[in-house]
Amino acid sequence: MNMKATVAVAQEIRADVPLAHDPVAFAAYLDAQEKKSLLRFLTCGSVDDGKSTLIGRLLYDSKLVFEDHLFTLAKDSRRHGTTGEEVDLALLLDGLEAEREQGITIDVAYRFFTTEKRKFIVADTPGHEQYTRNMATGASTSDLAVLLVDARYGIVTQTRRHAFIVSLLGIRHVVLAVNKIDLVGFDAAVYDRIRAEFETLTAGFGFETRAAIPLSARYGDNVTGRSERMPWYQGPTLIEHLETVEVAERLGDKPFRMAVQWVNRPNLDFRGFSGTIASGRVAPGDRVVVAKSGKVSTVARIVTYDGDLPEAGTGEAVTLTLADEIDISRGDVLAAVDARPEVADQFAARLVWMSEEPLYPGRSYLLKCGSKTVTANVTELKHKIDVNTLAHQPAKDLQLNEVAVVNVALSEPIAFDPYAENRETGAFILIDRLSNATVGAGMIDFALRRATNVHWQSIDVDKQSRANLKNQQPAVVWFTGLSGSGKSTIANVVEKKLHALGMHTYLLDGDNVRHGLNRDLGFTEADRVENIRRVGEVAKLFVDAGLIVLVSFISPFRAERQMARDLVGEGEFVEVFVDTPLEECERRDVKGLYAKARSGALKNFTGIDSPYEAPENPEIHIRTLDVDLEAAADRVVRRLVGDTPDWQI
Repeated sequence: MNMKATVAVAQEIRADVPLAHDPVAFAAYLDAQEKKSLLRFLTCGSVDDGKSTLIGRLLYDSKLVFEDHLFTLAKDSRRHGTTGEEVDLALLLDGLEAEREQGITIDVAYRFFTTEKRKFIVADTPGHEQYTRNMATGASTSDLAVLLVDARYGIVTQTRRHAFIVSLLGIRHVVLAVNKIDLVGFDAAVYDRIRAEFETLTAGFGFETRAAIPLSARYGDNVTGRSERMPWYQGPTLIEHLETVEVAERLGDKPFRMAVQWVNRPNLDFRGFSGTIASGRVAPGDRVVVAKSGKVSTVARIVTYDGDLPEAGTGEAVTLTLADEIDISRGDVLAAVDARPEVADQFAARLVWMSEEPLYPGRSYLLKCGSKTVTANVTELKHKIDVNTLAHQPAKDLQLNEVAVVNVALSEPIAFDPYAENRETGAFILIDRLSNATVGAGMIDFALRRATNVHWQSIDVDKQSRANLKNQQPAVVWFTGLSGSGKSTIANVVEKKLHALGMHTYLLDGDNVRHGLNRDLGFTEADRVENIRRVGEVAKLFVDAGLIVLVSFISPFRAERQMARDLVGEGEFVEVFVDTPLEECERRDVKGLYAKARSGALKNFTGIDSPYEAPENPEIHIRTLDVDLEAAADRVVRRLVGDTPDWQI
């Protein structure tokens, strides 16, 4: 359609909707809309396969583009369009200036449209490989995926990647849209070849329905209307398929689940538990269980701002009151008493990594599942999945946009369902503890059970008893800095001074530990994470023994130092940043390590080809160029045995 025709349509597009002048007709219209089923789907494919154009066509043909949008579209088509004198429907979706300038999709764009039979929410996701995480975001809430391929090129690497990811994220219905069929002369043989290749590719992906539709999003062939230029195709148009496909079991048909987001206690006479129902339905009189504690009660009321409800279902935000006073907190999951979720502190999962900073097993993160947030770490990378070939590969780390099967350990048990059974309660995200950025998205497969013969042994002599016997306060004094900064030298002097004062200490030095406990570890970033994890656990045991343990390690990453801090109690961790410029460290280097690193003979050397993340708020900051050895050691000692609150220099 050319731009003049678009403007003409814009002036008439709402002429057939006089509902605003007829309240009865308007109420009937709203009631009919409310009763329509909703299908959430996404479009994905390689760059320039026509995803945005296809959605723009659906919106345009559904007459859901407002007049001002059409006028703007006509103007923007002249400036950014790629279709000559015709309106570029893709610009309805490419909302970012960068997207319009480059002619690509970067962010996930969500749009709503409706037909006589169904309502739709469609996500337009990026095609570029570096935006795989954005594509995964759009897929996480969708029931169906439309995978576009350019008829000229057929199945490509991104088609394989996207087919695998939508399968991974639990989508069970897929449509192969063979777009730009007009550019191959509406050739049935081309369509048949691509369809057959796609069926072979996805045979083991577990899709319940697979449809292949030849179409031209630009001209509308087989999108909302049947194309006269493809008489050889007898299947449904895209919109006909979307209107009639029966998606699998809805969350409303699954057992009741509601994560408590807020304990509502406005006064002494009311105590309710607020949250959004993740699945199932609930009514007053239903028996529910607190998944983690196993406490059972009965729903007394379902309270909302507009009054009590006789019943509530999936997606509704409500406040439940219970017949019994039981302990429930934010993050607890209320569930149907006869269909409880899993509760465990370890599970196997599939993980999509979304951060530029790699994942290393052992590094500590925050895990958020529903409204529950706990500390977690990936204990094992079982294997990485090559999303292009689907091959399983061994791995020690996980890079941006990579997918792996992992084992995850949590600081405490949480309630969940396997993702295959419930996508709401089986999904989680990993959050960087320092930046608070989301770094990974996961799908839980199953709980991992601890060995039943392993229990925590109760001991009568505790940490405080041991500390009292030694007449000291146990602590971890963690010396961090570049190689050659003087960490071990200062730590050694500190230990001698503490020993002279009658203190009970132990010094863990990085080089010494690698002769025994950590002799199996190298110097890759993954090995360094594991190195510090082990040392942190050992330091924790020394603190439990009532000792002052001095730890001298480069420990280049903030995340691992934070992990070590979290292992001990409040006030028991003293971070000492031994701050020496790199040039001075190289001048002091009697072992010649920096020279080897500069020449390339020593790889992954901190400060040269591996980063050092300096502490941001250490308890003690020693600038070695400004203070001598004895004075630096004295400051640490006074921090431990004196009463001075701040020894920063």
